[in-house]
Amino acid sequence: MLSTHNVALSFGGQKLFDDVSIKFTPGNCYGLIGANGAGKSTFVKILSGEIEPNTGSVEVTPGQRLSVLKQDHFKYDENTVMETMLMGNERLFSIMKEKDALYAKEDFSDEDGIRTAELESEFAEMNGWEAESDAAIMLSGLGLDDSHHHKLMKDLKFSEKVKVLLGQALFGKPDVLLLDEPTNNLDIKAINWLENFLLNFENTVIVVSHDRHFLNKVCTHIADLDFKKISIYAGNYDFWRTSSELAQRLRSDQKRKAEEKAKELKAFIQRFSANASKSSQATSRQKQLEKLQLEDLPISSRKYPFIHFESEREVGKDILKVDGLSKTIDGVKVLDNVSFTLNKNDKVVFLSDNDLSVTSLFSILGGDMEPDSGTYTWGVTTKMAYLPRNHEHFFEEGKYSIVDWLRQYSKDDHETYIRGFLGKMLFSGDDALKKTNVLSGGEKVRCMLSKMMLTEPNVIMLDGPTNHLDLESITAVNEGVERFKGTVLLSTHDHEFMQTVGNRIIELNPGVSEDRMCTYEDYLERKLK
Repeated sequence: MLSTHNVALSFGGQKLFDDVSIKFTPGNCYGLIGANGAGKSTFVKILSGEIEPNTGSVEVTPGQRLSVLKQDHFKYDENTVMETMLMGNERLFSIMKEKDALYAKEDFSDEDGIRTAELESEFAEMNGWEAESDAAIMLSGLGLDDSHHHKLMKDLKFSEKVKVLLGQALFGKPDVLLLDEPTNNLDIKAINWLENFLLNFENTVIVVSHDRHFLNKVCTHIADLDFKKISIYAGNYDFWRTSSELAQRLRSDQKRKAEEKAKELKAFIQRFSANASKSSQATSRQKQLEKLQLEDLPISSRKYPFIHFESEREVGKDILKVDGLSKTIDGVKVLDNVSFTLNKNDKVVFLSDNDLSVTSLFSILGGDMEPDSGTYTWGVTTKMAYLPRNHEHFFEEGKYSIVDWLRQYSKDDHETYIRGFLGKMLFSGDDALKKTNVLSGGEKVRCMLSKMMLTEPNVIMLDGPTNHLDLESITAVNEGVERFKGTVLLSTHDHEFMQTVGNRIIELNPGVSEDRMCTYEDYLERKLK
């Protein structure tokens, strides 16, 4: 079992958590959630021993093994894939290395024989003879066949390295498993394999993820980091969200009722305190008022931006016609004779094994890139707003504050209107005066979404809209796009987003492209058969 006792940590005078005492028990998977900057990854590092808390302690049951998903993608560059996997169980790997060194000695002594026997016994107890085959099975599940086993890590693609490091963390049945964003850069099949692995995992799992579908699928509990505390809730992410919103409403109602009662008591006291016949009642009311607790609700770090796309005019029948688009980048053909026609009410999810394929298509349709061949035509009634995956060029100059930057795209350029709009997008007070070149990734996405909403489009094109956002913003964007009555072109890795928004799937992989009116989960069901 893993537990914390009175853990507290501050950075630069800012307290991240205070007096955190919780237990993570075997057989459960805990989704650690919280706003960006709340300290989720930091807390995982405290649990793993990488960071020491200011006060308090972390305890792991003696003899149990804790495994962590490594984030250093270059640490094992000089090791083979199989070696890197086996290193997930440090004790087993050290036994293997020591055994090999002893057997390689030319002057093998009696002492060496005794030591070798001890190592062989421990090796057998740890199922060492099955270690390589177990690792191979795991790699296969993640999509890496036998041809990868003896490659050096430095010779792998980035997406392949990610899979090996994930396999390393999972290898050898650890007692406690710490996973920070394990689905990042995984393909559909690898994510599906990981979900099934964790569903059958019998020990303790703590996972940080922005993937709501993943949290719903694998989590038995939610560990909510808010108000500088961590609270444990039974159930998955959707259950937590429903129950936490209800609890917040109940707290707000209780406070409102207490304020109304206090106002009523104060009015009575003020009116009758000088009246002799009512003085005893006024005194009684004063005592009630003193007993009435008017506690301020704690300020949550969790905030939802307001995402709502309103069209200036309804789109006509002709929306978009794409005919034979092809594009080669750095010698790789990312688009090969792509053709399709968009219809009214289409909300299309574009998929590809290579993200660059969809990004290139969107860049062409957005006018930022020319195709090598082929044509596309937008309908005359379309008014398209586009969120590109790479939007840094919108913010490079830094001569504008956020207010002045957004003013360029607004019909109403009055300060009050712009500031009010930005307030709903979580840029209140001095935040709205930040220079655009110092914004975080999430702040830039919120700026781009603000720009899009002010355009009043009837077609929106979104390439990676959840990138850099916290769960609250992801949820708000998802729900805003879901409500949108116009046409949507969407590229994302967020399962929930694709499932709730999309009614058509276009796959852009060469040789296996398909275009089908269906939901994402219908598509997945066929894909994973």
